[in-house]
Amino acid sequence: MGRVLSSILLASLAASPAWAWTSPLMEALNRDARRLCPRSLGRLLKEREPQILDELRKFPPSLSQAVAVDLQAGSLTPDTLSALDAEGARVIELFKSQRISEGLVRLGGLLRIPADLSDPVLTAGSEGFPPGVVREYYMFVEGNLAKIPVVLEDPAALKLQRKELPDYWKGVLERSRSQSPVIRTELFQNGRAVDHRTIDFRSPVFGVASLSYSRAVTATAATWIAIWREARGDLTRQPQPREVVPQDVPHDEPAFPPSIEEDE
Repeated sequence: MGRVLSSILLASLAASPAWAWTSPLMEALNRDARRLCPRSLGRLLKEREPQILDELRKFPPSLSQAVAVDLQAGSLTPDTLSALDAEGARVIELFKSQRISEGLVRLGGLLRIPADLSDPVLTAGSEGFPPGVVREYYMFVEGNLAKIPVVLEDPAALKLQRKELPDYWKGVLERSRSQSPVIRTELFQNGRAVDHRTIDFRSPVFGVASLSYSRAVTATAATWIAIWREARGDLTRQPQPREVVPQDVPHDEPAFPPSIEEDE
């Protein structure tokens, strides 16, 4: 009986989104998304970075559960989208009430939405992954983050209005789901999870990790800027990404300008 219960438990864990971006990856997402924001917004968010990272852990449990259920099903329901949009509305109300610092922290905490929707692990659907695959994937991404060229996935996303965010989030989820099978195929071979240390930048896993991270950075900045725009925040001095072709980009040079922390 004990073995049966253990098997059921393991199957349940394998099918559920028990993992998410690691803390170092969330910190990096927070930092890189600021680089796409208007100068003033990026600086205000940076000044509150510790509070924002703490806010990420306070994301409403009921909403987290609703998102998790939808990710398992493969699409966001109207009720979940409405609840996510309401989080942005609450941020705007805080700004209108002159509770600026609190509003900025809550705004930064909305990173959880695009981060989860951009993660091909969480968006894999009910099938999930074989044991060990998720751990190896996150260890690979974290260990190779410095090698990932962060690019702007969709320039138009930075010009969205807040009312356009729900449809945009649905698109982010769809693009992430399309990459989930690559992780399953490449990181589980011969009946076991592949050691992340045996994978390099030539692997399709690196391609998925690179695209997913850039998608999360872009979607986070798009979410922040759309809400900031509706709150009539300062939108001047927004960095302009450079358009490049692969042969023009040195391995150690980012595809968009240095962050606000680095250029002053």
